[in-house]
Amino acid sequence: MPKVVLVNPQIPPNTGNIARTCAATHTPLHLVGPLGFDLSDRALKRAGLDYWPQVNLTLHHDWSAFYHHYQSLGGRLLGFTTYGRLSYLEITYREDDWLLFGSETSGLRPEVLQTCDHALNIPIYRDVVRSLNLSASAAVGLFEALRQINLSRLAFPTSD
Repeated sequence: MPKVVLVNPQIPPNTGNIARTCAATHTPLHLVGPLGFDLSDRALKRAGLDYWPQVNLTLHHDWSAFYHHYQSLGGRLLGFTTYGRLSYLEITYREDDWLLFGSETSGLRPEVLQTCDHALNIPIYRDVVRSLNLSASAAVGLFEALRQINLSRLAFPTSD
């Protein structure tokens, strides 16, 4: 199962929305500090609604702590950035991928991007828009990975 990693997120509702998406898809969520908010923030909880108990959440104090954890498990680091050389559609996703997203204000830091196996972009067709919202980007990247890996068999019951 791919994992979603938010590196230094700053806006509580974005993180809450991503947590809700992770709960819906049974995707592990990793938050890498420092965070721009307290985990007890009302806006964070409101965006995640009552789904927080369903989120497989791991907190990492900083990038170094996360990177140590990642190295113990392996896989590929895929950094989503407006500067990515590959479109997120030009890669074949694997179950052991870590989908990295940076802060809303500055994206992934250069030293984080240097550790990534691939830097991916989500094409934006209008130059008046710098980037997509963090929660939208995470959903786009995660659902493409799940589509390719064909993990839809995991959690979507039918109602006949």
